[in-house]
Amino acid sequence: MNKFTLSLIFLNSLFVSIGTANAQSLINNHRNSDIEIERKTPNVDEILQQLKLPHSKIAVIDENQQVKQQNFVWVFKDLKEVGKQPFLQVNKETEKPKTKPESKSPKEDELEDFAEVTKDTQKLEGIFTIYRHKHKNKIYLEIRPEQLKKNFLANSTLESGIGEKGIYSGMPLQDFLFYFQKIDNQIQFVVRNVNFRTREGDPQAKSVARSFSDSVLYTIPIKSIHSERKTIIIDLGDLLLTDLAGLATNLELAASPEQAYLGNAKVFPSNLELEAIFNFANAGKNSDVLPDSRGFTLKVHYSLSELPKSKYQPRLADERVGYFLTAYQDLSKDERRDPFVRYINRWNLEKQDPTAAISPPKKPIVFWIDNAVPLEYRDAIKEGVLMWNQAFLKAGFQDAIQVQQMPDNATWDSADIRYNTIRWINTVDGFFAMGPSRVNPLTGEILDADILIDGSFVRLLKNDYRQMIQPQNLQTRTSLSALVNNGRLCGKGNQKSPKSLGNLSKLATDYDLCYGIEASNQLAFGSLAMSMLGNSPPNPAQLKDYIHQYLRLIITHEVGHTLGLRHNFRGSNLVSPEEMNNPEITRTKGLTASVMDYIPPNIAPDGVKQGDYFPNKVGPYDEWAIQYGYTPSQATTTLGEKSFLATIAGQSHQRELSYSPDEDLSNSDPTVNPWDHSGNVLVYSQSQLANARRMWERLNEGYTIDEESSSDVEERFNTILGNYLQNLYYTSKYIGGQSFYRVKPNDTKGQIPFVQVPVEQQRQALMTMQKYVFAEDALKFPPELLNKLVPSRWLHWGTEIQVGRLDYPIHDLVLLVQTAVLRDLLANDRLTRIKDLELKSESGKSLTLPELFDTLQSEIWSEVLQPQGKLQISSLRRGLQREYLNVLMEMVLRKESVPEDARTLAWYKLKQLNSKLKRVNSEDEYTQAFLLETRDRIEKTLNAPLVGN
Repeated sequence: MNKFTLSLIFLNSLFVSIGTANAQSLINNHRNSDIEIERKTPNVDEILQQLKLPHSKIAVIDENQQVKQQNFVWVFKDLKEVGKQPFLQVNKETEKPKTKPESKSPKEDELEDFAEVTKDTQKLEGIFTIYRHKHKNKIYLEIRPEQLKKNFLANSTLESGIGEKGIYSGMPLQDFLFYFQKIDNQIQFVVRNVNFRTREGDPQAKSVARSFSDSVLYTIPIKSIHSERKTIIIDLGDLLLTDLAGLATNLELAASPEQAYLGNAKVFPSNLELEAIFNFANAGKNSDVLPDSRGFTLKVHYSLSELPKSKYQPRLADERVGYFLTAYQDLSKDERRDPFVRYINRWNLEKQDPTAAISPPKKPIVFWIDNAVPLEYRDAIKEGVLMWNQAFLKAGFQDAIQVQQMPDNATWDSADIRYNTIRWINTVDGFFAMGPSRVNPLTGEILDADILIDGSFVRLLKNDYRQMIQPQNLQTRTSLSALVNNGRLCGKGNQKSPKSLGNLSKLATDYDLCYGIEASNQLAFGSLAMSMLGNSPPNPAQLKDYIHQYLRLIITHEVGHTLGLRHNFRGSNLVSPEEMNNPEITRTKGLTASVMDYIPPNIAPDGVKQGDYFPNKVGPYDEWAIQYGYTPSQATTTLGEKSFLATIAGQSHQRELSYSPDEDLSNSDPTVNPWDHSGNVLVYSQSQLANARRMWERLNEGYTIDEESSSDVEERFNTILGNYLQNLYYTSKYIGGQSFYRVKPNDTKGQIPFVQVPVEQQRQALMTMQKYVFAEDALKFPPELLNKLVPSRWLHWGTEIQVGRLDYPIHDLVLLVQTAVLRDLLANDRLTRIKDLELKSESGKSLTLPELFDTLQSEIWSEVLQPQGKLQISSLRRGLQREYLNVLMEMVLRKESVPEDARTLAWYKLKQLNSKLKRVNSEDEYTQAFLLETRDRIEKTLNAPLVGN
């Protein structure tokens, strides 16, 4: 074997972090081989010049444990062999960009004179001292030496918007835990990395600082340094007139730097409040709300504040109780596999009298009602806020929450971090409510909260289902779940319009953005049901009370978010359908288990006296969750509370305390839904489907409201249709369904995580689908009604005119609904789950694939399988039957991914159907042609060569 020399060059005999490890491995592996290894310490520059070998910089650690950059090179006999080594790569030489060298920072004595910088300025003192020069439109920030490297909070809020596309007044933007850092004659704005921590005294703290970087967002030149007190002056415009809040990045629009300026500035002992005004070029994008689409102005409110100085004790989270979290990795925690520490987000409430069972708090949570809220809604908002005091009593606090009215002449802004506000905004496309809070990212302590309510909630009792029946949507095959879920929720990936809230606001993803357009639809359906199911239209007082109840619920829900609570979409499953309209029960026990669900109007079945439309008290889950988060314990440390908290969380097995947030929403759990109702969703949905049919009948009977336009009939038809689809969706989830519960492995109450829907309920759900979707008369409407469905013909800004076909596409609409349900029932995930549930259930206690296929075929092809009299298949039935064939043929021809047993059953059902088709005939030409074509399609499919495995 030929010998060669491998020269390992160690720079200054220092330890090379990567190269040495690889080199040592190579030495050990070839210690007994014919390779001669030579260790050298020559002059680096000479070697590089002599060899002309590509080289690079590498981080090295010297004897003082300091990281430095050094030249580093591997030397081989043949450079072609280098790339073949998996751990040795020679970097290719690249041309350096031809850029101007960075100018060096000026020496400290070359900075501007402090007195000159602050000359002719107004001095304001507080947490920071600022100097405002009104003529130059400059604000200078003075930083004391002891404020360097100190943690502060920066919060940004969109103070003014444009009212559309997510650019809404009051939207929270970015939050930072930051510090100022001096580098030469510059100040850096640095975001602290709090995701990785160590316990006090752990030597790994030094490693954490080296391993996980903070984020330097901006470097700002120092204007001057005071000669005596050594305070530093910077121009705040260099920080706040940048894209610190992320507007340009998320809107993908460019602000005009020369037109940006700072507005109002106020300084207080613990916080600094400032405004920055930006002018944006809209690049000619169309807007209905701007006077000229080429540009608009936005105002951003910034709050810079200190971290609170309190004895707040963080509280550990439990996944059975729904709180927003502050989580980090504890690198000192090596005794467990899970390195995360999770704190719940909550306010710092302390009793005035710690020995009393119930005591007022030392510092209550105070909400201020925005002075822009219409007068007629202020009482409902106040009631919604104070409703939570019922829950805090269970935690030992009296009057924990208070409400104040913001004066019309208030000198403070709603975005001021010192005030918790309920802000009223107006949009043309928002229809949302939001209850975000700002927290200390180190502990989870809630410091500030501002609730946003879009006035369009109650201003526009209209629906948005017309878009569903547009021609381009009717031609698209879809499933029921996709059809219903599209646009129903805001946040968590749903209802994302271009440049919408999810893009603009970081907090919109960190917190549950609520309601959305579906809330407006639900409100519209409830008001319509009040009118059409009663003996007479509601009077103004009844409508006012209805809106009052709804607005009160929205506020209660959003306040729950500001208290730290997340959504609980099992919260509506409390009382039975029979109890829902009994005020003696709903006003004592409650209408729902939690107001943190999305609660639709409670519409009584036909013939039942109407009860409360919406809850008038928080539910048992809400009380229990507040107990977990706020009941004081006797423990003096966070870890010392574990057994105390485990006792409370251990009650989660109780049905009314079950918790399911956004991420637990699925197509398989019929008990977890937004906008469902009652402890038996299946029975309740059947009553609502019957209500919808009755409302369509009333619409055809000439139901009218004064001053209605010709398009109102179609809008009401679509409103009813949207509710109809939702209840079909809730019903479908029972078929092959299973419920998921959050339980601990050592739970002694016998609860298990997954529970199959009883087979009797699955069969009942299938019968409901047959009656309200697949039956001959399921979606059959009188011709008179169909000819009244007229679209709006207004053409101006803020409207969308329908062009092309103007009459209602009833065939396409009915087929869309039937196709959506059918494809949902025969979707791969449902079929796979049904097959798996056969193994997860006792024998005979599960719905099987053969039963599902047989039930569907028997109903959809009932005229052929059980012919009665002269056979004449209607056009609506032919459309459904064609779609059924399409689904089964796609399975047989392997165009759809389904379990093999399902594919075999599809083949078998086609075989059976073809046999029946040969025995029937019809005198109706439509039916004759359809039956012959169907037989031909089936036979070609059964005889087709197989594709794939």
